[in-house]
Amino acid sequence: MSDTRSKDEAAIRTVLAGIYQAWGNDADAFVADYTEDATAILPGSYRRSREEVRQSMADGFASFLKGSTTRDEIRSIRFLGEDAAVVVSETGILFPGETQVPADRVANATWVLEKRDEKWLLAAYHNSPANAG
Repeated sequence: MSDTRSKDEAAIRTVLAGIYQAWGNDADAFVADYTEDATAILPGSYRRSREEVRQSMADGFASFLKGSTTRDEIRSIRFLGEDAAVVVSETGILFPGETQVPADRVANATWVLEKRDEKWLLAAYHNSPANAG
């Protein structure tokens, strides 16, 4: 891997770490590295902008996601040209008192990032249950 790609991979990992560091308490920080036109697709929902994602996370952090944390393990980072990358991870939400994500809440996630003005930003996110059916 070239030195540039190593730096890009490290920067992408930092973006994802920042998103999960903000999980549970700070919707503004959660979307700080999203593009304005970012999309998020989760089972039963389609969020069409950074603001829609921010608002839904703020609502969740104030209610059913309050006190939760996440577990996220990057499975792969694949570059698409110079300024785009796809990350695949396994993720899940831990609610208060849980030490392990139950199998029915483990999801596979796809993150699409793009490099704008030398900064990696999240352009699209999608997740689906890892154990569907």
